[in-house]
Amino acid sequence: MKNYKFATAFVTLYLIVYTVLLRLKVPLNISLFMFSLSPFLVVWMVYAVLKYAPYINRELNDDEEWGYQDEGPKSTSLS
Repeated sequence: MKNYKFATAFVTLYLIVYTVLLRLKVPLNISLFMFSLSPFLVVWMVYAVLKYAPYINRELNDDEEWGYQDEGPKSTSLS
């Protein structure tokens, strides 16, 4: 599934419904089934976001090791 927005919306809605159903005291087998399914859905969502979401920042240069763009390079000398 290449639509990371759908994955994010679906998993968020699923977890909200799960939480509401817990408060409504649904049968235990439904709660346990939804609970056991939730880690797989979260992993699927993370995979979809990491794989298909656009990266909007600049790429690192060959001499750069870290991609922090909110700060400039810091001096590491102890003198």
